[in-house]
Amino acid sequence: MKKSLLLAAFVVVLGVASAYAQPRAVGVNLGPWSSLSYQHGFGDSNMLDVAANVILPIGHGVGVGGHVTYDWIDPFGAAVPWNNRGEWHWYMGVGGSGGFIFGDNGGWYAGVAGHVGIEYDFWFPFQLSLDWRPSIGVAGSDGIKFNTGGLWGGIQLGVRYKF
Repeated sequence: MKKSLLLAAFVVVLGVASAYAQPRAVGVNLGPWSSLSYQHGFGDSNMLDVAANVILPIGHGVGVGGHVTYDWIDPFGAAVPWNNRGEWHWYMGVGGSGGFIFGDNGGWYAGVAGHVGIEYDFWFPFQLSLDWRPSIGVAGSDGIKFNTGGLWGGIQLGVRYKF
């Protein structure tokens, strides 16, 4: 009993230490689908990107939603070669999205989300990025229909603090 409790405590401590040892960033993405953004790194080549969206009234109505994607950093071993003082990275990933659009043509939506972007990590804890987060899936208010409106969300400027 004591051995299993000690092993469980060790695993919890190791998991917490591992989570806090990974790079993280928090900030905003500015664009037609503006969002609060959180990134959690898993080593040097993977990250989880979580975004809470506020959909502005630019052709899509007003709404709220979110994206969660698992991203690969510098996939295929193709790093951006212009690393002077800071570092350039590009990433791509896949995940899910969902939310609600309010108004006359509103309703819910859910689907598969993609994530493609390029970022510059400064030598101090600050990051700028350009992101595109397309999503495709289903939507409904009166009935379920195929949703392609998320493909045209636009490119967003990301501004994040790294810690």
